[in-house]
Amino acid sequence: MEEVEDVVIVGAGIAGLATAVALKRYGVRALVLERSEGLRAMGAGLTLFPNAWLALEALGVDHKLSPLYSPSTKGFLTNIQSGATQEVSMAGSDSGGGPRTVHRKALLEALAEELPFDTIRFSSKLKSIEEQELEGSSVAVLHMEDCAIIKTKILIGCDGVYSVVARWLGLTKPVNSGRWAVRGLAVFPQGHGYTQNVWQYLDVGTRAGFVPLTDKELYWFLTTNNPLPKGEDMTAGNPEQLQREVIENIAQHFPSNYIDVVRHADLSTLTISPLMLRLPWDVIFGNAHKGTFTVAGDAMHPMTPDLGQGGGSSLEDAVVLGRHIGESVVANGRLVPREAANAIGKYVKERRWRAAWLISGSYLAGWAQQDGSGWWRKFFRDMVYYRLIFPRLLNAVKYDCGSLTETRIAAGSKKIE
Repeated sequence: MEEVEDVVIVGAGIAGLATAVALKRYGVRALVLERSEGLRAMGAGLTLFPNAWLALEALGVDHKLSPLYSPSTKGFLTNIQSGATQEVSMAGSDSGGGPRTVHRKALLEALAEELPFDTIRFSSKLKSIEEQELEGSSVAVLHMEDCAIIKTKILIGCDGVYSVVARWLGLTKPVNSGRWAVRGLAVFPQGHGYTQNVWQYLDVGTRAGFVPLTDKELYWFLTTNNPLPKGEDMTAGNPEQLQREVIENIAQHFPSNYIDVVRHADLSTLTISPLMLRLPWDVIFGNAHKGTFTVAGDAMHPMTPDLGQGGGSSLEDAVVLGRHIGESVVANGRLVPREAANAIGKYVKERRWRAAWLISGSYLAGWAQQDGSGWWRKFFRDMVYYRLIFPRLLNAVKYDCGSLTETRIAAGSKKIE
């Protein structure tokens, strides 16, 4: 079976769904291929800073989520070795507000609801890609595992850290930061009693914390450079074993309130994964696009979670990419490959340096907060990073990626030249 599409997006994660929504605002339909059987909810919770909410506003979905989740204005950081706790503002030095932590599934559903029912094709596993000429223009030929063949003028890879599209374009493989993370939801049926703040705990080589999602649910995490638990399967895992590893080994010296949160974990939400990143210079100088083929989100710029910008940067990508492609199609009354290639080139140029900066800032944040044993490391973290650098990083992520114009191409004119 062979079919031809104008735009194909590989991956129905945040970047993929948001890009499809952005294109829809301009009347451009995209087919979204997702290898899973349904929307991917892995990650449990997701922290979105003001830049992400501006992107959601541009996409027209912020109103679905903002009434459900309150912003965190303060953070409490406890040094496990000394027992000292310091308070840090999560709102930066202006009035932009603090981050909101949302259910990842709720975000995906809010985006998916904006799309026609036949936009997402689940259980679609991409096997390989090749480039061919069709009517004088290059097309990407997608070979699926079920033997289907899909030809598309525009290909957007939103297929995550281990992106098939990124590899095909020639981007280098992401590197392991040397750390790994456990994440999950804790459920308190009678209520947890915490106010809307962020609690973090720092030990040598380990950082952990939690933040309320609702009055009965907390999102919690732990990142560490300790060796992985012996026998732990990174893909499937054993949630009971993983929970015990956190409670009895890695976080055994942490305060009882953190241990209690982990004990209340919904085991079905536990995930364990290495923290990967693409080197900043690879994003700046790498092959992030070729003609009308490109990548977005983690496929373009995987980063560590220490600035909470993985989701936000993906939403920014979607708005910028959707705007450039959409305006090109509307201006020409149809999809003109040459003009679409120029539009995608502008998108990559606009996003390269910001993505590289966010990767660098996230790595620095992780390095500073992943407490070392040397006195100079503690001095840098407590006296320099949290007092001087962290507030500036918070302000720097208050970035406006711009708006989208609700514009439709004329009826009957949407065709490929």
